[in-house]
Amino acid sequence: MNDDIEIIMSPLCQSFKKDGISLQVEIYRSRESDWTLEVVNPGNTSIVWDAMFISDEAALEEFHRTVRAEGIQSFLDNHDNGAA
Repeated sequence: MNDDIEIIMSPLCQSFKKDGISLQVEIYRSRESDWTLEVVNPGNTSIVWDAMFISDEAALEEFHRTVRAEGIQSFLDNHDNGAA
């Protein structure tokens, strides 16, 4: 029995930079699930949304909405200045 789960990466995965802070936006799913949104900050901390998204476009829009509403600094670790 093969327990390996195939992960499908969205073509919308991208590096995002604003105000000198670089983030890696990862959007992925398995064949049987909706899309997961994960953001990796300069300190290599992974922030994963609890909610799943019906499309990769919806996941990316949620990322941009969060940046607009909370600011890019909201993704940083307390000790991280974000310089990259």
